[in-house]
Amino acid sequence: MPCNPTILRQVPLFALLDDEESAVLAGQVEVKTFAPRQRIYKIGDPGGQAYVMVSGLVRLTTIDEDHQEVVVDEPSPGEFFGFASMLEQTPHQTMATAQEQTVCIEVDRHDISILLERKPHAGMDMLTVLGRQFHASQKLVRVRANRNPNEIIEEEETFGERIADTVASFGGSWTFIVSFAIVLIAYSSTNVVLRQRAWDPYPFILLNLFLSMLAAIQAPVIMMSQNRQDKKDRVRSELDFDVNRRAEAEIQALANKMNILGDKIGDVEELLRKKLTV
Repeated sequence: MPCNPTILRQVPLFALLDDEESAVLAGQVEVKTFAPRQRIYKIGDPGGQAYVMVSGLVRLTTIDEDHQEVVVDEPSPGEFFGFASMLEQTPHQTMATAQEQTVCIEVDRHDISILLERKPHAGMDMLTVLGRQFHASQKLVRVRANRNPNEIIEEEETFGERIADTVASFGGSWTFIVSFAIVLIAYSSTNVVLRQRAWDPYPFILLNLFLSMLAAIQAPVIMMSQNRQDKKDRVRSELDFDVNRRAEAEIQALANKMNILGDKIGDVEELLRKKLTV
């Protein structure tokens, strides 16, 4: 079934193509309709074709290490699936299944090659779109990397947790140590000087009671603060891991696409040079 060039304009990768370029590509690609629960391709199938969602619903799944089916993505209208395998000419890593009656545009490497041979500037248009996506992913990574884990934790902490952090911070400072030492020396010296009139004579039984009570209260409060510190470290590590994972996936995917398209443009330029020299 022939493809309407206006449909291609809804695909982000082809959004910058002019009318002639869209017409050339529309003459090469095919529009296919899939029935509900029809399998479009399975894991291991040759990645000769990629598909663009027009309407309907497609679910991409894979099998994890526990041999459980995992949903990878559900492309929206205008989005590609199977694109990386098509460009790299590698087997599909996922299985695509239509969940309802679905209309897709089927694209293969030959279609892209014909477009670049007839309209070399179309390659620059597609590279421009990929460049914008690359910059958008970089911006997303920078924004996520700038997230302060301390601010995230402070938004969720309770009043009791704030008290625990304050007590632990003060209890582990030189201010507390010096102040506590001065109080102990003053208390002991006063009771020694007063002798028979002392309210807590040596061996300072009342003072030992107060110190025991203080230690009994301070210990669990400090443990609460330590648990809070473990939570902060865990949040920091999770944010770092999330940023690194997204950055690696986005950069590798976009870099592969740009390298492949760059190679194709180089092939087209070499072909044009040979034609001009003939």
